[in-house]
Amino acid sequence: MLNLTPALRDAMVATCIRALPNEGCGLILGRVAGDDATVTEVVASPNVAESARIYEVDSRVLFQAFRRADVEGLSVLGVFHSHTHSEAYPSPTDVRQAPDPQWHYILVSLRDIPAVVRSFRIEGDTVTSEEIYIED
Repeated sequence: MLNLTPALRDAMVATCIRALPNEGCGLILGRVAGDDATVTEVVASPNVAESARIYEVDSRVLFQAFRRADVEGLSVLGVFHSHTHSEAYPSPTDVRQAPDPQWHYILVSLRDIPAVVRSFRIEGDTVTSEEIYIED
């Protein structure tokens, strides 16, 4: 299960809205305890692909996030990105580009209002939906 606060969910949505008409993206940092992960920070990134169909996290943002996580005793838990006109489900391109089976892949669909936020695990070609618990 992935745990996050309403403010962190809203930060991901806001990052994705600001990137329109392109996909928005960024990283999530936090802590892992058994099968649960708790997001403590959202790190926005420019979509260097500058595309409405694909995303690419800026390599400098990725490097800085891993360095900060190491220094602060956190983990890079995964990545988030938006789908501007489709549902919050990984596309075939998303599945092919998934770099780490341990990561959480959060999708923000901007197709409808309010935005839909879902999380997935991707291992090879297998996509598994995971529960997001929004802490109050």
